[in-house]
Amino acid sequence: MKKFYDRIGPHVKREIAASIAAEETGHYDRSFIHLERAHVLGQASTRYHVRIHWLMFWFGWRRGQWPDCLGQLLRLVGAATKTAVGLVPTGNTGGSNISPFKRMPLPPDLQELIGAARDRQ
Repeated sequence: MKKFYDRIGPHVKREIAASIAAEETGHYDRSFIHLERAHVLGQASTRYHVRIHWLMFWFGWRRGQWPDCLGQLLRLVGAATKTAVGLVPTGNTGGSNISPFKRMPLPPDLQELIGAARDRQ
């Protein structure tokens, strides 16, 4: 039986690909929105959670957004150490402009994808 990681993976990867495509065409705001969506989808998986914060760190690095980079480094530590024990605020978009402890409402389309990935466990 597949794990949550395997079932949510295609959706996370689709958001990452959309982020890359948007950044390559200079649509930086749209690019980061896709990273946030990938974060919401993958934050229950330690591997995806860490990967998305790493991508957010490098996004900030390429933009010269040093405070955001620092915020992402702190979130990387949290993602690596807290995700496995379930200490993730549902719906949090992962950006350094949001408290890492704030729960946020899930967009309906992402809620449906997450629910489907969890229901088959």
